[in-house]
Amino acid sequence: MREYAFIETKVEDYIGIIELNRPKQLNALNRQMIKEIVQVMESYDQDDTVRVILLKGKGRAFSAGADIDEMSNDDPIRLELLNQFQDWDRLSLIKKPIIGAVQGFVLGGGFELALSCDVLIAAEGAEFSFPEVNLGVMPGAGGTQRLTKLVGRTLALEWIWSAKRIQVEEAQSHGFVNRIVSGELLEEEALKFAKMIAEKPPLAIRLIKDSVNKAIDYSLYEGMQYERKNFYLLFSSEDQKEGMNAFVEKRKPKFQGK
Repeated sequence: MREYAFIETKVEDYIGIIELNRPKQLNALNRQMIKEIVQVMESYDQDDTVRVILLKGKGRAFSAGADIDEMSNDDPIRLELLNQFQDWDRLSLIKKPIIGAVQGFVLGGGFELALSCDVLIAAEGAEFSFPEVNLGVMPGAGGTQRLTKLVGRTLALEWIWSAKRIQVEEAQSHGFVNRIVSGELLEEEALKFAKMIAEKPPLAIRLIKDSVNKAIDYSLYEGMQYERKNFYLLFSSEDQKEGMNAFVEKRKPKFQGK
């Protein structure tokens, strides 16, 4: 498997694992690191041996945010020519489920990366924040948009304006952390959840994600129409036949993703 400068990767039991690997820098996100993450996610998205993507960070922090040293001398023209966030935009196009396992600091760009996951499992003591305002800037990789859609306008404004450190329990109460586990069990619990999803029919999992994501922007009627078409589409799959036959025959189904 290819080696990367800032991440480590492996595939096991239909789970494609990506681990942020700059622990001395608290997994600060530079441009090359984001490029590597997105390239591997896109590769996993096309790989039949991967059904679920698991994203985690090495060391005591998931990610303390963007690499400020890299950005401190940038100007608007350079950022425009770099197309600074083009790789971030590609994260929204990943079809397979992305499970995030986070611990310690989940700040700035690290928070935006975590919010790009479909499910977040967090270790006790994890802290979330957008501290960009203290640097004279603001979130730029989707933070104002994703957080607002999750917690609403007024709370998003309060948190982003104040750079508040959000404790993991509060994060769970507002719905962007699914589960809280001890730090020692974080990887084990994340893998257990990922394996459970990987045993489900891949096409159904894919279209469920697609339909739920549409609910964020569609009206109820539009969303229901979209859901219905995906429901009908799954009746053309071999997994639908296998699932229903297994139910009738009282046996465990064997889903192939076809």
